[in-house]
Parts: sequence; C-alpha cells; structure tokens
Amino acid sequence: MNHRYHTAAKRAAFSMAALPLAFHIQAEAQYAETTTDLATLDPVVVTAALAPRTANASLSSVSVLEEATFRRQDPTSLTDLLRGQPGVDVTSNGNFGKSSSVYLRGAPSDASVLMIDGIRLRSATAGGAAFQYLDPRMFDRAEIVRGPRGSLYGADAVGGVIQLFTPEGDEEEPQPRMSVGGGSFDTQRLSAGVSGREGGTRYSFAASHFNTDGQPIRRGGEDKGYDNTSALARVAHIFESGAEVGVLALRVRGNNEYDSGENDFVQQVAGVYAELPVTDTWQSRLTLSEARDELDTIDNFGASVIDTRTQTARWQNNIQFGPHELIAGAEISEDRVLSTNDFDVTSRDNKAVFTQGLLDFSPFAIQASLRYDDNEAYGDEVTGSLALGYELDNYHTLRASVGTAFKAPSFNDLYWPDSGNPDLNPETSETIEVGVRGQYHQWFWDLAAFQNDYDDMIAWAPTSSGLWAPQNVNSARIRGAELSSGVEVNDWTLQAAFTYLDPEDRATGNRLARRATQSVRLDADRELGGWSLGGSLVAQSYRYDNTTNTQRLGGYGLVNLRAGWQFAPLWSARVTLENAFDKEYSTTRDYINAGRAGFLSVHFGQ
Repeated sequence: MNHRYHTAAKRAAFSMAALPLAFHIQAEAQYAETTTDLATLDPVVVTAALAPRTANASLSSVSVLEEATFRRQDPTSLTDLLRGQPGVDVTSNGNFGKSSSVYLRGAPSDASVLMIDGIRLRSATAGGAAFQYLDPRMFDRAEIVRGPRGSLYGADAVGGVIQLFTPEGDEEEPQPRMSVGGGSFDTQRLSAGVSGREGGTRYSFAASHFNTDGQPIRRGGEDKGYDNTSALARVAHIFESGAEVGVLALRVRGNNEYDSGENDFVQQVAGVYAELPVTDTWQSRLTLSEARDELDTIDNFGASVIDTRTQTARWQNNIQFGPHELIAGAEISEDRVLSTNDFDVTSRDNKAVFTQGLLDFSPFAIQASLRYDDNEAYGDEVTGSLALGYELDNYHTLRASVGTAFKAPSFNDLYWPDSGNPDLNPETSETIEVGVRGQYHQWFWDLAAFQNDYDDMIAWAPTSSGLWAPQNVNSARIRGAELSSGVEVNDWTLQAAFTYLDPEDRATGNRLARRATQSVRLDADRELGGWSLGGSLVAQSYRYDNTTNTQRLGGYGLVNLRAGWQFAPLWSARVTLENAFDKEYSTTRDYINAGRAGFLSVHFGQ
C-alpha cells in the first residue's frame, strides 16, 4: 500500500472521528439558539422509507446532494458528484460518456438501483444503469441510500438506491434560466429552462447540450468524442380536493466514440401518476411508467442494436395511525428486449406486493418491511428488513438494522446466444448494520458499520460439457465502515466523508475486483459577497482489476477547484478546474482518465 496515502487517510479519519467530541458543548448551545439550518443538515428524504422522513429519522445511512451542491460544483459528469461520497466508489473507462460503474458499499451498478423521480432506469440486458449518460444539469437533488432496500424496491437493491430528482417549479412567477460555457478538449455546454407555478399547476421544462472532442482513453490513443442532448418536461396539478396528477418525461440521446467504434444511445423515462387523499389519513398513489435503454453500436464486429424497455404499474398506499404509518402496495412490471442478437427469450414480467410499518414509540422507533416478488424468468423471492432506532437525547440517535436483498440475473446472463444459462438463480444477500448520528444546529456527523454476505453470486465457470457459462458459484463478504460530517458556519459549507471497505471473495480470500478499500472526500465552499470559492479533494487507495489480484491499479488523489462571481442581478459566471494537479490515474486496466481540465460558464437565472 502507498504509505503516504495510508497515513493521510488515517489522519483524515481520526480528525473526522474527533469532531463529535471537540464540538459537542458548542453544538448544544447552537441547537438551543435556532433551528433554521436543520433543513439543510438534516434534510427530508423519501427514498429510504417510501415516506418523508428526515435523514436522522430515516434509520438509514443516507446522503443528500442538494441543489446548491449541483450549482456550486457544476460538474461535467454526474459520476464526478458521486465519486467519494460515503460508501460510493466509481470506476470508468475514461472520461466524457465512457462506460462507468457506480459501486454502493462494494455492490456494483447492477446490484444497486438508480431512480429518476420514482421511475427506475436500467438496461435489462446488462443489468446496470448507464450513469455516464445523464447530464447533471437536468437534476437539482440526489438521495443516496446505502444498504439493502429489496423489501421496498425489489430486485437489485442490494448495495442501495440512488434517486435523482428533477426541478419541480415552486415559484409563483416563471423562472427562466440559461447557461453557456466551454473549456478544455474543445468542450461546449448549453442549457436553458423555465419553471414556475400557476395556481395549482407546477411546471418545469429544460433542455441541454454537451459536446466535446474528448481525450485519449488509452495511452498513445486518439481523442474520443462525446455529445449529449437532453430534454425534460414535468407538469403537475393539485385540485382543491387535494388530489394530484402529474406527468414526467426525460429523454437523453447522443453519440459516444471509443477505441473500436462508436455508439448512439438513448436513455428515457416517462410516467404519469395520480394521487388521491382517500381520507384525511390515507393517501393512495398510482404510477404508470416506462423506461428505455437503447444502444446502436458500430465497431470492428459490425453493427448491433440492443434496446430494452421496462413498463411498470405501481400502486402505493400510505396510511397514518397517529404517530405511526403503514405503507402497502403492489407492482407489476415487464421487461422487453429488441436486439440484433438472437435472444431465446425477449420478455419477462414481474409481480410484487410489499408492506412496511413505520412505528414511532418515542424515543424508540421501529421500521419493518416485507416484499414478495414473482418473476416469470427466475421464480419467486421474499425480502425483508427490520430497523430499530433509539434517541439518546436531542442530538444523538442510535440505529441497528438487518435486511435481505437479491440481484436478478440479467437477460445477458440468462439468454445471451450460445452462452446464457436459463437455470440461474438470483444472487442473494443479508446485511447487518449499526450506526449512530449526531445532529446539531450547524453541523452533523454520522458513523455506520456494516457486513453484507452474498451467496449464489453469478460468475463464469466451466459446465459439465466443458463450456464456460454463467453459474451460481461465488460467495462474498463485504465489511465496512462509513464516517461523514457536514458543517455550515460563517459563510462556510464543509462536507467530509471517509469510507473503509473489506470486500472479500470467500472462495479464494482475494479482494473483489475494482473496489478500493479506503476513500476520502472533502468539499469546502465559502461565500464572499458576490463571490464564491471552493474545492474538492477525492483520494482513494489502490485496487485490483482482476479476481486473482495480480493486476494492481495505484491509488490516487484528485483536487478540483471552483469559483463563482455574481456580476449582476440574476447573472453569474463560474470557473471550474478539474484535476488541478494533472494527476494521471486509472480505475480500470488500460484506460486513463482526463488530466487537468478547465471550464468557464455564464449563467442567467436563479
């Protein structure tokens, strides 16, 4: 291990662990003065429990990236925002639209769920979500829930759930906004939108375009370009009765160049919902949605098309019983595949019912959930979770939980021509977690430790006929700890995260591939009148690119800098310098990420 990195990581972790002791007396006095900043430091989240709960009351390990974070950091990629967040690791085959994987607590992208305004987005053939194609300017909030959520969301919610939210439009007057900018690698960025509220109707419309010549993704290679055009429409209306109807459509399309060819891609979610207050204590919501992942590829092997579509109907009921809440519902979905590859099966449906109790016996809290899934392809699965919380005082909450989840075999696993295995079972997992959170007026800290045991993991192995095919042969154990903290004081906004991970292949004792064991992220921003200054440090330890642990990829540290200037009412300029020290680093073998890159943009609107 790199000794310098190891020492720095230990010092950062020790400093963060000491924060609760160093500031406890000061925090108590601050808490008594006012609670105006708690909405930022203890935000309300909906992803963790299917109902609004503060981060502290959710009994979950959850991180929230607010609109101000999106605005200040102004990243070119969504994965830049996620990298190094508590429990989050990102690997990529280069920058600017190149293939990326997002690991939650060591679980890969196809074992974690990505949702956009309540609609799940993924490829039914590959199994995971294409995070790299989503333009961060289309979103103003992200909730990252770590730990199993199979009992709420079904298949693949093993590592957790990341949910992205688009702007709602809460202002009474129309709020136009636009930005134009560019920078290194001949990059151009344009975006425009308008949002607002008219009576009981909220609306938000936006569009963006990103284009770059890119950079080589292999040493000595040629520049690999990328372009992306995104459009968003969201409208909702609340009637005098309290009933609400709404519609959402987000479409992303573009072109991506890589070593042996290029592809045209489409990512799309669309949905309509109706929510009805059946009684004063019973809310019922029906959502119909469709998600698409489309990829047309031209490479050395010729042309291919892989399009997947998931259509879902979900009915959810939230019923209040005094301080308690019961959630119950049902879900029906169907995956369809259209491809030039000759899949033996091109569709499968899934039926599910779920229920959850959120019980408040202050200072005790209990959350219990159960879900049953019946899938046409791989049979039925039952998942459940139980979480207990205890408020030690006004500032500290203990929590403990146990939960199960499963990862479904993808269409590629089951039916890929000449190599799929239709007899595969889902991968299963069981997780235990304990945590404690300190919540004060101007800052918070959160510490969690967990262990996740995986069985029936899918890996390529020889069959009785001597051929290689996906098999349920592997098991793994992932242990870890996460420590995070945030402070808002004297125009400073500070965030810090440390993650330790021990991802072990139980059969060999080797480390699971492409997981770093230690990660640190520090974000610091300050407002100076019409100016703002900030920066981020992300440091990660080494990782192995293969299961035999013979291909080692070195650790790295990245520094990103940013500055903003509001030079007129509603007008501002922003400068970002990514990888300021021009660090050459790789998170997958043979691929390199971008060096130093600078970008300038001018913005109009809030």
